Amino acid sequence: MYQANISETKAFLKSILGRSTSVQGNDWLTQKMELVGNDTSKARDLYLAFSAAPRFVGKEKLQLTDAEVAQANTIRPGFSPSGWTADRAARTLLLLSLPTGDAEAFVKQIETLFGTADMGELVALYGSLPLLPHPERFTHRAAEGVRTNMGDVYEAVALDNPYPADYMEEDQWNQLVLKTLFVGKPLYRIYGLETRSNPKLAHMLSSYAHERWAAGRPVSPELWRPVGPHIDTAILPDIQKLFVQPDETEREAAALACASSSFGPAKELLATHTALKQRVENGELNWDRIGQAAAAKA
Repeated sequence: MYQANISETKAFLKSILGRSTSVQGNDWLTQKMELVGNDTSKARDLYLAFSAAPRFVGKEKLQLTDAEVAQANTIRPGFSPSGWTADRAARTLLLLSLPTGDAEAFVKQIETLFGTADMGELVALYGSLPLLPHPERFTHRAAEGVRTNMGDVYEAVALDNPYPADYMEEDQWNQLVLKTLFVGKPLYRIYGLETRSNPKLAHMLSSYAHERWAAGRPVSPELWRPVGPHIDTAILPDIQKLFVQPDETEREAAALACASSSFGPAKELLATHTALKQRVENGELNWDRIGQAAAAKA
């Protein structure tokens, strides 16, 4: 669906990585990128360099300017390396340096890395998926990442990563959204949440909310973000319930959900809450704000 320009991506990552590693680390990486990019290189050259990257380039967090954050999104829609570390960027650069003409050989090398990776290596591999050539060949790996119990690995595939939205089938996508709520991660960091919303997911989330309410447990106001466009007769009572909650964030979520709905009764319900409706229309309320507020309370 999307293919980032490899040369442009490498130049971008190399530039921002240079501020978060030493001259020696940068020289080491340049040498290893040239080595693994050579058609005569051995598979072990990649595996050894991939494993050794943190030792040579370090683990300092990348520092991006606002312009670089915007540039990342032009290189590949949804690409967001703001939370990356130096070793993660270096490992991605090694992968992007591999010869790509032989798709089978390329995929085999990536699969071998997945099969032997430790947690840090898995984080880099999952984060690199939207940037790799032949991206359609790794959908099973993304689905596998959603099933993991390793928190950092799960975040790498589910959050700030455009790959799931672009390549996952609907059922896989729905499970990703539901699990993100279940493990207490923020939905606002899931790329493509609105574009991939669907009626089946909306009803799954409504059922999940009912289970939480029945158990006397809180429901994240973010849950209603992918529900809003699919409000129907069955879901409308949930939204009515939100409007009478003492927590203002829940009432704001109800207003935003109704504002994204084309269901007449939902529009009428929002009209009865004039102050919230006005705040939505003025742009004072948005889902990212809701998500950040919910994350701050968690």
